[in-house]
Amino acid sequence: MRVNLQPTQVEIPESNLTKWQNIIDITAELIGIPAALIMRLVDAEIEVFASSRSVGNPYHPGDHERFLGSGLYCETVINSNNKLLVPNALADEKWKNNPDVKLDMISYLGFPILLPGGKPFGTICVLDNKENSYSETFEDLIRNFRDIIQSELELIHMNSQLGEQHKNLTDYLEEVKMLRGIVPICSYCKKIRDENGDWSEVDVYVSKRSEAQFSHGCCPECLEKNYGDVLGDAT
Repeated sequence: MRVNLQPTQVEIPESNLTKWQNIIDITAELIGIPAALIMRLVDAEIEVFASSRSVGNPYHPGDHERFLGSGLYCETVINSNNKLLVPNALADEKWKNNPDVKLDMISYLGFPILLPGGKPFGTICVLDNKENSYSETFEDLIRNFRDIIQSELELIHMNSQLGEQHKNLTDYLEEVKMLRGIVPICSYCKKIRDENGDWSEVDVYVSKRSEAQFSHGCCPECLEKNYGDVLGDAT
């Protein structure tokens, strides 16, 4: 499986980022490992979005690598959309040359984090500088923390949608407000006088005060009045 990379447009509020930082700090402390991370896809790269403040952690927020073909543990997690456990990369032919080994991170446990709709956000993972099979309890801990993060991403998405709907409603009400009331219109030419005393065609007046767009055609009466002779000759 290959992930169709899309730029991650989700803006994470500071309050959520603080919670996520606490999550990975607690994770690293409870398991007793040097690194707990939240990784995030951005365009064609994967970056360290949050990194535990633990002793011996070689990863820093903002560190990034190309995603596809990187050989990183997290690439496999995201591509497979599944948990990955590597107790000892040095003893595993598939993983012994992966980039994290150069940082002395030889064991790994990670889970995918998904955006609403199922697209990948990134991963939550832990790494150790010694062999570590991680207990079922630790797996459950990280999985539950992952679920919390996904729930918060869902709320962030919903709040964003509600905010956009509120903006659209506000814009609509503003249009109604601008167009309601008595409109001073010429009874002969049908031009409208604005607040500055200037007279404009109806379509110009409305377009300036709303998102309405006008297409110009010709009604049957005007068609007959203005082009009756031509139409008569054509028939």
